[in-house]
Amino acid sequence: MAQQSVPPTPTNFAVWFEYSLGSSLALRKTIDILVAGKRKFDAATNHELYITYVAPQSGADPFGDLPEQLSGLIETAQQFLNTAVTDNRTHIKALGEVSSEAAATSDPRTIIAKLVDELSKATARAATLEANFAATSEELDSIRDSLKAAEQRSNTDALTGLANRHSMDEFLRLAQIAAMEKDEPLSVFLIDIDHFKKFNDDYGHQVGDQVLRLVAKVLQEGVREVDLAARYGGEELIAVLPGADLQACTAVAERIRRRIAEAKLTRRATGKEIGSITVSIGVSQFRLAESAEAMIERCDRGLYQAKRLGRNRTVTETELEPEAGAA
Repeated sequence: MAQQSVPPTPTNFAVWFEYSLGSSLALRKTIDILVAGKRKFDAATNHELYITYVAPQSGADPFGDLPEQLSGLIETAQQFLNTAVTDNRTHIKALGEVSSEAAATSDPRTIIAKLVDELSKATARAATLEANFAATSEELDSIRDSLKAAEQRSNTDALTGLANRHSMDEFLRLAQIAAMEKDEPLSVFLIDIDHFKKFNDDYGHQVGDQVLRLVAKVLQEGVREVDLAARYGGEELIAVLPGADLQACTAVAERIRRRIAEAKLTRRATGKEIGSITVSIGVSQFRLAESAEAMIERCDRGLYQAKRLGRNRTVTETELEPEAGAA
């Protein structure tokens, strides 16, 4: 901290303590990049590092506990193995007894009969064990498929089919690190459906859901495979565009805004066309070492400025009103 002229405040100490521990790979990479780039650790940068990487994070891990089914399956497999070990010991002991008898008798027929009997028992035990493990393997496959499906559900918004907020947060965190490491741009845009409450009030929540799904579909189709489209919350959707600067991101946002305004929505029950749908959009570009919250906050200000200016438009961070930009 002294080498980088970082004031020894409690929050700064917490950041650099985590850095020295190495428990957060993301924090270590971020600070290493800042040091290599001779970035000054001013008050704003230190605050963003604390908020982004050290401050308590909310949200539960959906896979924090091992599923009971998987625990039971492991216990069953252990029982199979214990039984196999016991059977193997019994088999070895029986073969030892046969060997002792063979040394004491001159009649090979008795020895052969006992050997055949023991081999028959061993074959039967092996067949049973194989069948048990085959059944266990099938159950494991089923659990694996269930876990994959659960993971997919945990990362996907059920209504729109887009990534959910949790998945977006993780994607954006990794995208920020990659942008700093590669010295590449990273931009985001935030979409809010204009007069969304009116759709719900006039036509009911089912139509409101239909509007959300339509906007989500246009958004998903309008971004690249390397980008992420997500539901940010309520009627707000967000897109994260790695490698795109503010100008490129604004062009994508504008194209999507126009496509939404041109889309036609009809009521499924009656086939009657509903009024046009428009959206307001705010766009911002990542600044070195800033938190995701700070970048999205500029998007949010741009979005609400678009609404104040009449809705159905895109406003970038460079177009923010002076009083909003100074806030």
